[in-house]
Amino acid sequence: MRINKVFAIFLSILLAVAAVACSAGQNNTNDNNTADQESQTKGTKKENPTIAWIHMNAAAQSEHRAKKGFEEYLKSKKYNWEVNAVDSKGSGQTLASNLEDAVQRGVDAIIVSMADLRAAKAALTNAQKANIPVFAIDSGWTEGIIVDITSNNYVMSSKVSSYLIDQLGGKGNIIAFKMAEHHGVRKRGDVLDLIVKENPNIKILESHNIDYGNFYQDTQRTMEDYLSRYGDQIDAVWAGWDEPAMAAAEAIKQAGFTRDQIKVVGIDGHPPAVEEMRNEKSPLVATVAQGFEVMGEQVANYIFEIVSNGKDPKDVIPSTTIYVDTPLITEKNLPDKDTPPYKATDFYSTK
Repeated sequence: MRINKVFAIFLSILLAVAAVACSAGQNNTNDNNTADQESQTKGTKKENPTIAWIHMNAAAQSEHRAKKGFEEYLKSKKYNWEVNAVDSKGSGQTLASNLEDAVQRGVDAIIVSMADLRAAKAALTNAQKANIPVFAIDSGWTEGIIVDITSNNYVMSSKVSSYLIDQLGGKGNIIAFKMAEHHGVRKRGDVLDLIVKENPNIKILESHNIDYGNFYQDTQRTMEDYLSRYGDQIDAVWAGWDEPAMAAAEAIKQAGFTRDQIKVVGIDGHPPAVEEMRNEKSPLVATVAQGFEVMGEQVANYIFEIVSNGKDPKDVIPSTTIYVDTPLITEKNLPDKDTPPYKATDFYSTK
């Protein structure tokens, strides 16, 4: 179909742009930040380090999955690390305060996950001064971070957004649930807007910025309101991640609509969302599976090499941002129940 061709071209452009941006980010930061990174880890060599894990919102499944991957890696390696986790409950200001507190406690390393780091610049600077390395999971690289381990949000959105437009035949009305406070969800929304711009017969009826501190209930209530206002004018729902997608799907089911009438897509590939897709009555038809467990494993490995073994970060980490693979999963290529969603074969795979 024409949209699949558009998607293929668009995806190739995105991949090229992402590669150039990543390379440029490395080149721009090497001169300015190599000294900072070296000083941040100079003399650090702790066999059993004390780790501060600062969650943006510990209630999110992505947080649970990343922590699980981290803990299972430590268990498999028999590492006896002390890990203290705190929850910022969706607040960027609270996260910055928690980060500053970890610096003052003199921990050996800090992990921030799914974080909004815009308010944390001063705390990151203080971490550098204290020679405490800060590692990020799905938070976007910013100065003061050793590395961000994440997924390519532009690519993920290009996959699921193009799939949704394709399923609509290039014509229809969409409700969009976005969130400007998270770098990844913000990027996914930007890609959706670009794809919609290239498809003039697609219209976004409403775009809602999700309350991250109350994301499921906020999405469900808002979707119920949209259903009462627009009813069968709604052809699809695009959600920035899986939990809002499931909340919207629940509201749609309760209103008596089927997946043939309203289709819902999300991003994350959480097992409950994939299981929901097995239900033919559910409007949820697609997600992109992120390997949060892999992110947790990778950050543990980097901490071991840099903090426990005392290696230079530039000898361990190839880039300021590390991307994990993210397969598109639809109702038509669901993995078997013994296969973690992030290990599924991509819907667009030609293998």
